[in-house]
Amino acid sequence: MSERINKSTITVSGNDLTLLEKIDALPTKPGVYQFKNTEGKVIYVGKAQILRSRVRQYFQKSRTADARIDAMVSKIVDIELTVTDSELEALILEANLIKQLKPRYNVLLKDDKSYPFIAITKEPFPRMFVTRRKTSGARYFGPYTDVKTMRNALKTVRDLFMIRSCSLDLTEESIKNNKFKVCLDYHIKKCEGPCEAHVSREHYHALIDQAAEVLRGKSKSVMESLRKEMDACAEASRFEEAAKIRDRMNALRVYSEKQKIVDAAEADRDIIAIVSKDDDACAVIFKVREGKMIGSQHLFLANASGKPSSELLEAVLERYYLEQEDIPPELFLSDPMGNTAVMQDWLEKKSGHPVSVQSPTTGEKAKLVALVRTNAQFWLDELELMRLKRGDVIPHAVNALQRDLRLNTPPRRIECFDISNIQGSDTVASLVVFTDGKPKKSEYRKFKIRTVEGPNDFASMHEVVERRYSRLLEEKGLLPNLIMVDGGKGQLSSAVEVLHRLNLDTVPIIGLAKRLEEVFLPDQNEPLLLPRTSSGLRLMQQIRDEAHRFAVTFHRSVREKRIIQTELEMIKGVGKKRAQELLEKLGSLQGVRNATEEQLAEIAGKSVARAIIQYFKESIDGSLPPSENQ
Repeated sequence: MSERINKSTITVSGNDLTLLEKIDALPTKPGVYQFKNTEGKVIYVGKAQILRSRVRQYFQKSRTADARIDAMVSKIVDIELTVTDSELEALILEANLIKQLKPRYNVLLKDDKSYPFIAITKEPFPRMFVTRRKTSGARYFGPYTDVKTMRNALKTVRDLFMIRSCSLDLTEESIKNNKFKVCLDYHIKKCEGPCEAHVSREHYHALIDQAAEVLRGKSKSVMESLRKEMDACAEASRFEEAAKIRDRMNALRVYSEKQKIVDAAEADRDIIAIVSKDDDACAVIFKVREGKMIGSQHLFLANASGKPSSELLEAVLERYYLEQEDIPPELFLSDPMGNTAVMQDWLEKKSGHPVSVQSPTTGEKAKLVALVRTNAQFWLDELELMRLKRGDVIPHAVNALQRDLRLNTPPRRIECFDISNIQGSDTVASLVVFTDGKPKKSEYRKFKIRTVEGPNDFASMHEVVERRYSRLLEEKGLLPNLIMVDGGKGQLSSAVEVLHRLNLDTVPIIGLAKRLEEVFLPDQNEPLLLPRTSSGLRLMQQIRDEAHRFAVTFHRSVREKRIIQTELEMIKGVGKKRAQELLEKLGSLQGVRNATEEQLAEIAGKSVARAIIQYFKESIDGSLPPSENQ
């Protein structure tokens, strides 16, 4: 079914008006807008029910901050509009333009390979064959992701309906002039011999139509048609012909039973689910006909970062069904869409029958959607593995962080500091290192703060940053692409002061405050607020949380060790140095408690060993004075 669109195109030239004047002059009608850069290249295509309102949203300061949209808006020079009669026409036009232009900032479908189709040609005696290219005039079934399944399906329908496998140019003239002779297929009952006019054109086309229905998964309707043919032949005493149809029915039944049943309702539906990660997304489509899965297809999407599942699903449906003729009466989606009514209207007009678009959340239907979503996750994981095997690929989150912070180079090596203490006691610091978005635990470092008394995170940060990078410079170690500190302007200023004194001003540094996830940059009074969906922000949160975990764990161990050491120092004859020696030799307080008098004597002498034994014995008996037992 071809789509006719009533449209008028308006090009708003950059030489005539300012950008804001252009936006105010936009019509309040439905249509499609194209954003162009300085080179005149289309960088984004979108549709709208009211063009002026939708386009104006991109340039409003009150909109939610999004680094990708900010980058796109900064490149917009011209706007081209196509006004349509309805939102439905805008949807169709948008899908066609995105497919044709592949704009930089649109969600784009991308197959990792070209999957094969089964083609039925438009000839007097059509042929069926495998192809990877579509041309006009033929009917196509697929694509098939499993080539073995496809070849089995092709062989089955060819054998069942005796479709010719040759590539002869059979015309009425060539057949009339006896240009071709029957081949082996005719003699072994795999072809009815159209090349010598052993079968009429009408009968051959009926066989082709039945074969096409089987490829669509409509085996049940073909079985009914064959049953009627068989009964008619039997009533007319054409028993040999009736026996052939019976054998065909039996073979079709065997073929149909091999297909996996996924729906007891025997319904026709497509089940579509999508999952995304960073800039990639994967959609999987299960084609269910008469309750049996006749095929599945997975599609990868680019530019998916920050896009909600509803928008990604809309992109999949628009561009998948743009080229599909076989549209079932039901579509099950993994997530609800914003413009379901418009999409449903388009699919109904394209298919010629009612189409229901729904997102089941409970029952057997929801289980089917969950199965498809699991498959989508599998394919997305496979894509990530494939990229890792290819070699040195910078993760999307790292690229996103470079974009969000406007860094000159990707922050492939990030170092993050955190301070931990309780009311200024046992102050420690942690350093964690992430390379290409992954923790590198072998390079983690712990610091005991030496020069700071009491609770002073700013001075503690100053000390630990100075110790770290003074040593790195001395040892000519590898400097990071980005330094992070856990905290706000105070902690950041302390670290920046040290870097300036060490002549490391070229190393980018930021502070990440926990309360509002504000990003503080040097020499900027106002913090940067990134969208919660930003992959760059999520990476910074992960690094900050890891630095905090590492610092708290170290602080806890230092504090516990100090408490244990203090308890040992309560024993007569045990000072700070001897308590430390006992813990080092025996491993822990429990080790000291369980040691024999001889073992203790070897470390601390006989009199102290007896005092330790007596202390723990009285502690168990509860006979220690209250002041000592606290």
